[in-house]
Amino acid sequence: MVERSKGPRSKGTRKIKPKHSGISRFFKEYKIGQKVLIKIDASIHKGMPHHRFHGKIAEVIGKRGEAYILKVLDGKKEKILFVNPAHIEEIK
Repeated sequence: MVERSKGPRSKGTRKIKPKHSGISRFFKEYKIGQKVLIKIDASIHKGMPHHRFHGKIAEVIGKRGEAYILKVLDGKKEKILFVNPAHIEEIK
């Protein structure tokens, strides 16, 4: 019998609907210190954070290549994430 897959996309991210948004989300610039919302776009797999961070507010602390370095609280611990700009949204 074949064992069930236990990969990072096996549960939570399958329920997140693909947005198929425009290309402008890739070129959006965020400033260091700015607060952003992590909103996973399931249609883009590159630079996707873990599904536990979906809907969390994070702070931009830097940029590495085309990805942004985000600091987010996970319970009482601070976590550092490297996220593609397609999965980030500006807080209004």
